[in-house]
Amino acid sequence: MKSNRIRVAATTASFLLSMGGIAVADQTTATTQIGTATVAAGSEVAKMVIDGDAKKGKRVFNKCKACHKLEAGKNGVGPSLAGLFGRPAAEVEGFRYSDAMINSGIVWTPETLTQYLHKPKDFVPGTKMTFAGLKKDKDINDLLAYLAEELQD
Repeated sequence: MKSNRIRVAATTASFLLSMGGIAVADQTTATTQIGTATVAAGSEVAKMVIDGDAKKGKRVFNKCKACHKLEAGKNGVGPSLAGLFGRPAAEVEGFRYSDAMINSGIVWTPETLTQYLHKPKDFVPGTKMTFAGLKKDKDINDLLAYLAEELQD
């Protein structure tokens, strides 16, 4: 099955710059490669393109949904995933994070999510997340494509 290319509004061009993107004077045509995503800065919004199969990602999400909800304001054992892309870690209102996550300085991009989802406890030692991680890059890419599709505004 052919991969879907999902476009997600992430944040402003200043986010791209903060992630080490390449900027031009007017910040309208900057691009950079970040992990599994290509981020292209526009004058108002940076777009992320995630290669993955959202249908397969929905099946991968079955491993996540016992703890995480997609709806804003609905925390479970883990925080809501609404607004995930481009959000700093430990920013979901009403969820009690570990000190490790609060102090991590992470901004959730496809790259950081890929690293985290491989081995959460290695990426953020001291995290409360008990999930061991996803072994296959394909599963992570499919999951990210699913989340990108489901979390679009």
